[in-house]
Amino acid sequence: MTEQLKVMREYKDTVFRMLYKDKKELLQLYNALNGTSYHDPEDLEVYTLESAIFMNVKNDVSFLLDSTLNLYEQQSSFNPNMPLRDLIYVARQLEKYFRNESIYSSRLMKISVPRFVVFYSGTKEQPENRVLKLSDAFQKEVTEPELELKVLMLNINLGHNKELLERCRTLKEYCIYVDRIRKYTKEMQIEEAVKRTVNECIQEGILADFLLSQKAEVMAMSIFEYNEEFELKKIREDEFNLGREAGIEEGIEKGISALIKVCKEFGLPRAEIMAKVEEKFSLSPQKAKEYMDRFWE
Repeated sequence: MTEQLKVMREYKDTVFRMLYKDKKELLQLYNALNGTSYHDPEDLEVYTLESAIFMNVKNDVSFLLDSTLNLYEQQSSFNPNMPLRDLIYVARQLEKYFRNESIYSSRLMKISVPRFVVFYSGTKEQPENRVLKLSDAFQKEVTEPELELKVLMLNINLGHNKELLERCRTLKEYCIYVDRIRKYTKEMQIEEAVKRTVNECIQEGILADFLLSQKAEVMAMSIFEYNEEFELKKIREDEFNLGREAGIEEGIEKGISALIKVCKEFGLPRAEIMAKVEEKFSLSPQKAKEYMDRFWE
């Protein structure tokens, strides 16, 4: 295991999340997305959740601005369960916010307007934008759902949502960075691809200040993210093929077993691996624990 992967485990972060810890950059992204012109980064009140269910790590970006609670996620693989995940996120956040208040009061408790956005940068073809709805997961179709949650998913791969990327320099440069790593990994090992990309981007002024100030951490995270994405893609392909040949259940079991093995090789703790099993295979915590007990060596 490379020294960079050891660094990555200590930070438990992603490049996107790390980039938008900067309130100035986050405000630019908000303005680009909403057509607003806020100027003071201190108007943002960050609410990123820790240890969110299904992930066991913090969600990407959660912040309050102008009475709107914004939950942003960046994903390199399509996840149809985002409305369910965001429902849990926002419920936990509201529970935390009203901890010292009585919701049984006769007084109407005002809440911030929630907004959910996913920035998709995966390799699987997706439209410019799509709306994921909680009601899509209902076991039967209803005409007027009494509980609904909508997530806007934006394809930020180069060539998509050009106007948004032009309005947000940092987001565009992040997409260039990701795209270049993917291109170079077709020609060389991931470590060399990341190193080449980082050095080129610094020379060309692409995320230059960010990369210069946190070069080692960014390289470590990039290597980890790409390796995890690649391994999970192989697992999903194996799961499909095995499911078709030997039955769905057996295919899923082999996929889970492989995921646990890969994550253990990266040195992730058991609790974090179990959270990934929950998320990637859409399992209940109890079912995920059963699989962990079976395949943990």
